[in-house]
Amino acid sequence: MIAILDYDAGNLKSVEKALSYIGEESVITRDRTIVAKADKVILPGVGSFGAAMEQLKKYEIDKMLEEVVEEKKPLLGICLGLQLMFDGSEEASGVEGLHLLKGSILRIPDKEGLKIPHIGWNSLHLENQGRLFDGIEENPYVYFVHSYYLKAEEESIVKASTEYSTHIHASVEQGNVFACQFHPEKSSTVGLKILSNFAKIQGGND
Repeated sequence: MIAILDYDAGNLKSVEKALSYIGEESVITRDRTIVAKADKVILPGVGSFGAAMEQLKKYEIDKMLEEVVEEKKPLLGICLGLQLMFDGSEEASGVEGLHLLKGSILRIPDKEGLKIPHIGWNSLHLENQGRLFDGIEENPYVYFVHSYYLKAEEESIVKASTEYSTHIHASVEQGNVFACQFHPEKSSTVGLKILSNFAKIQGGND
């Protein structure tokens, strides 16, 4: 069973629906007991970094996530969920992120002819053999909605990147912590394959 974490940051039903479509049982929850029993955990999210961190702390989901990572339970961050996993964001100066991964969240630079936020389909350059992309051909198209982007500290954790005004680290993996800046639940067959690959990943010391 996959726990989809609910901290009032939207977009949960579409993740639940996509998981159901590929035959995976999931539950939208912020209950620590349910999260502890789950095989895998997804941290979705849309909205602002500062408000989201407030909500995570309010519901003590930040502590639950520390336990999930300690237990090596597969964890997937989506969109804002990816950003929250890092140290902080230019969007909310002085607000600490979850510090699960090392890197900076920066505003996409303005560029003539490009709109911000970056909304729509863009292709990925796959690298470093990410497990989420097993069986997916090079240059797949996925769906983005964001104004801020990840610059990971270590290139080795980057499994996919894209170009939009700048070089964007679009997906990362370290141990059993995974994250996508794009929305797999809105990315058609490619996104469903990514979610399916995540669902197959074993936790703990398996």
